[in-house]
Amino acid sequence: MTKLSVNINKIATLRNARGGDVPNLVQFAIDVQKYGAQGITVHPRPDQRHIRYKDVFELKPVVTTEYNIEGNPIGQFVDLVLEIKPTQVTLVPDAEDALTSNAGWDTIKHKDFLKETIAEFKRNGIRTSIFVDPVMHQIEGAKATGADRIELYTETFARQYSMGNEMAVKPYVDCAVLASTLGLGINAGHDLSLDNIHFFKNNVPDLLEVSIGHALISESLYLGIENVINMYLYKLK
Repeated sequence: MTKLSVNINKIATLRNARGGDVPNLVQFAIDVQKYGAQGITVHPRPDQRHIRYKDVFELKPVVTTEYNIEGNPIGQFVDLVLEIKPTQVTLVPDAEDALTSNAGWDTIKHKDFLKETIAEFKRNGIRTSIFVDPVMHQIEGAKATGADRIELYTETFARQYSMGNEMAVKPYVDCAVLASTLGLGINAGHDLSLDNIHFFKNNVPDLLEVSIGHALISESLYLGIENVINMYLYKLK
């Protein structure tokens, strides 16, 4: 079975919009694991606009499944990961002002930097994954960095699939086959949702883990809102 890691950035965004501690990030992480999620993902950014570095520390003792920390390996991020020692670190080349992750690594151009960074994490017993576009030579480049896994950037698939183009999955299938041949584990994430996850999982071989946040939280609002409204109506009778 492919594992589901829930990205809880959006819960932090909601909390930060109002101030205070509602919704409580730590309690949310505890609950989603209780409901069956097999991992928690956080992506702290330098401006701490959603996940704060403080959150990463507070979550550590309550994540009893897999703890995945994503981010651009600037000095502050590297120090954080080495101190926390999560199950997995996922390296993402996002700019400081990026609204969300929008591209994978050029594993050829940045090979030396990635290789050095990954070696440091692996010396500390942390599994490493690289966020990559579904391009064959980038998969080969990821292998040369010493990474344990790749995370396939799935925005293009999700957009094309929503327009009825099922062939959009083919580059991901090809890259997954190559990655498996090279001994790389395969993760995936970005814009995966209830609409497309079954198709993606059934077509991409050896998929170990998906990280889903924005869609999962948005879908939860819709799929849970009827119950909450009725609870309010009951209490107001």
